[in-house]
Amino acid sequence: MTIKDMHYDFKKKLNKIDSQQNKNLLIPEIDWVLNEAQEIFVKIVAFPKVYQYLGFEIGQRTIDDIKTIVEPETCIDVNNNIVVLPGNYWFYLKGNVIMTKGKCSDVKGSLVIRQHNDDFELSPFDDSSFEWRTVNGVFDKNGIKLFTTDFTVTKLCISFLRKLKYIHNAEEFRGGQYNLPSGQVLSGSSNCELPEHTHREIVDIAVLITTGELQIPDYQIKQSKLNLNQIK
Repeated sequence: MTIKDMHYDFKKKLNKIDSQQNKNLLIPEIDWVLNEAQEIFVKIVAFPKVYQYLGFEIGQRTIDDIKTIVEPETCIDVNNNIVVLPGNYWFYLKGNVIMTKGKCSDVKGSLVIRQHNDDFELSPFDDSSFEWRTVNGVFDKNGIKLFTTDFTVTKLCISFLRKLKYIHNAEEFRGGQYNLPSGQVLSGSSNCELPEHTHREIVDIAVLITTGELQIPDYQIKQSKLNLNQIK
């Protein structure tokens, strides 16, 4: 579906059949809720806070749902055991490191992400090890902090979900453009980059959000439709 198709689908599902009950919604407002919906869709499919049915790569459907925003093996230089994440980084998937110790160089190891309250530095069984090819790391405000012992990490190669592009239909708004609250000017149009089979579900989520905000009576009916696709 193009962004224009998504707008049509949104209006059809929000309004009663053959009516213009909610025709006062502006294009920037519809774009905004569609972008909120696609973010919610990815978070539910990839990393739900409470695992029930879905979860990243729990099945082929969820793999296909978000495969277009997976960035594989992006290698980043390590400076003083600090890794600055790319600007389009959104969610971490996995990581490998390139290590050096003495005459051994370019040795590949695994990155183990730890919680901040883990005592891994005090445990000989959990500490980073060149011999066991494991390096501990934690996320902080600078990116990822690595913990080494008697070796050096030169590169970190991570796979991650990148941020979604903002979808919009600015060319059909008055003047052919509009400004986001941040001041960014949008013109032309931008389609959803997630696989096409997800677009109707994204629109369903957007309709549900809007139905709740406008306090439209058939909220439960729209929620039931999402439940059929196990989107909760």
